[in-house]
Amino acid sequence: MVGQSGPVPLPQAGALRRRRIPLVWIVPALTALIALWLAWDTFSKRGPTITISFDSGAGLQAGQSQLKFKDVVMGTVKTVVVAPDLTKVIVTVETVAEAKPLLTDKAIFWIVKPGIFAGNITGLDTLLSGAYIGMMPSTEKGKAARDFVGKQDPPILETVIPGTTFMLETRKLGSISLGAPIFYRGLEVGTVLGWDLKDMARHVTIHAFVRAPFDKYVREDSRFWDASGLSIKLAGSGVEIQLESIRAVLLGGIAFATQAVPKSPVATGGQHFPLYANQEAALSAGFGRVLYMRSNFSGSVAGLAIGADVTLHGLKIGEVTDVELVYNRKTDRIEAPVHYRVEADRIAGAAAVQGVPLGTVATEMVKHGFRATLQAPSLISSAKIVAIEFVPDAPAEDLERDGDVFIMPSSEGGGFDSITRSANELLSKINRIDFTAIGNSIASLTKGLDDTINGPQVKKSLAALEATMVDVQDVARKLDVGSTPALARLPEISAQLEETLTKANRLAGSLNNAYGNDSKFNREIDRLLPQLNDTARSFRALADLLSRHPEALIKGRTNTGKE
Repeated sequence: MVGQSGPVPLPQAGALRRRRIPLVWIVPALTALIALWLAWDTFSKRGPTITISFDSGAGLQAGQSQLKFKDVVMGTVKTVVVAPDLTKVIVTVETVAEAKPLLTDKAIFWIVKPGIFAGNITGLDTLLSGAYIGMMPSTEKGKAARDFVGKQDPPILETVIPGTTFMLETRKLGSISLGAPIFYRGLEVGTVLGWDLKDMARHVTIHAFVRAPFDKYVREDSRFWDASGLSIKLAGSGVEIQLESIRAVLLGGIAFATQAVPKSPVATGGQHFPLYANQEAALSAGFGRVLYMRSNFSGSVAGLAIGADVTLHGLKIGEVTDVELVYNRKTDRIEAPVHYRVEADRIAGAAAVQGVPLGTVATEMVKHGFRATLQAPSLISSAKIVAIEFVPDAPAEDLERDGDVFIMPSSEGGGFDSITRSANELLSKINRIDFTAIGNSIASLTKGLDDTINGPQVKKSLAALEATMVDVQDVARKLDVGSTPALARLPEISAQLEETLTKANRLAGSLNNAYGNDSKFNREIDRLLPQLNDTARSFRALADLLSRHPEALIKGRTNTGKE
């Protein structure tokens, strides 16, 4: 619009200037803040860097292997290098902050096999991760340290669970590992805490922990054995397979047994027990009195090994402990002494003679003819056993004693060995037979028979025999011609004989009726015989009278005087 005073000026907008951060810088700023926070978090959780020296790296890998305490990661291996003197391996480990108070001069480090430790399988990822470093801090206070010397073997673990630790002595550790389970009647009742390497020259001492309340089942006469892996045995009933558990197969295991009726007190902590190779050896050791014996064998002992059975009446009563080869100056020959032990309480009724010395019992057995023999229980296997058995007609011998060892007299083996020996003797006798001489004698006898048979005398005898046979045939032909009429009259003669026999029977019947026992003639004869006896007595009296008084024939008999 235009007025008289002129055009009205238009208003102009003013620009307001403000300071602000460009949006493009927001992302880098946030990234920087996150990076600072992560760096602070990382450094706050990082512990000190330590070095551990080992005899070998044993599978440790930089950036992958870890440091663990009770399956909790305490650090990661940073570098693995060989020491300048080439005698050890230096492992650098970056630990976490939680490990700092545990890193004292009394802490122990060792290399653990992958995947299996202290009785646990940690998973497939651990199996693939390789070996790692185990750590066991000390409960005692110590000085902070950053350089350590690792152990070659794991230390003896400690536990806060109620229970008792026992010492098991064995010649070799075998497949038993740290944390191996301990079984009682198939139940897992404890674990292996470790082993003592101070007396490696003689044996290894295993620290076996049995938790409560199962530790009260360990008695002073209990038996421990190695229950690792599978036990396969060929018995009379077939193949027997014994397996404690899968963990025992992987880690190794130990089992123990106690008498059904315990007779000994409960074992105390730290008590030592022998660790047997298997269950059979442990049970064979028995729970009672032991008699150590020795027998000297002059023959071969091939097939007899340490641990072989010692039997009585076919039942096991002990086992062989040692086999030697020595020269006996008394007999001037080489002998094989066999050492073995006998469990007296394995014989029923032995408890009734607890007060009788074992040597007295053994002496009586020897007096009754018991001897130690070597026998092969099977024709298939060459293994032998020591069998104590009664030998008939055994020479009288005494039971000698060498310190604590009783010397049982020996005898020739029985069982399959006797069969083999008899067969060998038979073969020896057969081999001593002179078959050549026998063959020559048979050939000579055959030649003599041939000469005799084909000789002129035999031919003459045959010719004479032929002539005799001709004469015999001629006589037989004549007899046949002459006897034909007689043979024709045989039926008539037979009929006449039959008629005569009939008449004879009739005559015998008549005689029996007329003069038999029931006939009148027989009855009259019975009455006549007494009368004849009386008559004979009268004649005898008359004869006596006349012989004394002949005048009686003239004067007659007088009644005066003595007749």
